[in-house]
Amino acid sequence: MSNRIALVTGGAQGIGEGISRRLAAAGFRVAVADLNLEAAQQTAKEIVAAGGEAVAVPIDVTDTAAVRTAVERTTAELGPIEVVVNNAGWDDFMTFLETDEAFWDKILDINFKGALRVNHAVVPGMIERGFGRVINIGSDAGRVGSSLEAVYSGAKGGIIAFTKTLAREVATKGVTVNTVCPGPTDTPALRKFANNSGQDADKVLGGMTRAVPMKRLASPADVAAAVAFFASDEAGYVTGQTLSVSGGLTMA
Repeated sequence: MSNRIALVTGGAQGIGEGISRRLAAAGFRVAVADLNLEAAQQTAKEIVAAGGEAVAVPIDVTDTAAVRTAVERTTAELGPIEVVVNNAGWDDFMTFLETDEAFWDKILDINFKGALRVNHAVVPGMIERGFGRVINIGSDAGRVGSSLEAVYSGAKGGIIAFTKTLAREVATKGVTVNTVCPGPTDTPALRKFANNSGQDADKVLGGMTRAVPMKRLASPADVAAAVAFFASDEAGYVTGQTLSVSGGLTMA
């Protein structure tokens, strides 16, 4: 059990909700940070009802001022952030040649620069206090590529490389930095993306499932278990690592 303070971006729904709930169940005091404040409030309310401690915090990871305000609010309501999970993300399915620069900018701003902004705001305090756990949510798309996700794959590949470099820079400061890479995960967002792909959604999801050796999609709880390990005190000698949670889809 832990009473450490954790900030989870995109923490209200899907994988982020699973992470928020898992950390709270392990005793972390959780800031459920999300662009959708109403959803964040509902998730935090349910965590509290289950006996955990959580607060809802509005955040827009594409806005540096909003990120810093969210960090300040979390610190004021719970205390200094000791664990940060950079989970906020967005994607849409289409071939690279169908995309344009506006799409590239949106993907990079949310999925790559969003994590940069949050880490830039949080990590200095971790270094000052001599303790921190940074968990960046990547994707197996960033390790092996993924059809219809070229720009997203590039952004997540950037997260993996950034994580390793930051881990080296802060390794002597008591701060660890690791990446969790989900494979296809059964969330409302995935189903929405499948519906928007221009193909039959059931066929899209069926194809994803068949590609996984375990023959099922991940659940948010599967991903959350890996995050909880990296967030724990027991993971103090693990840094710069990339862990796939994908039912064997990626074995490298």
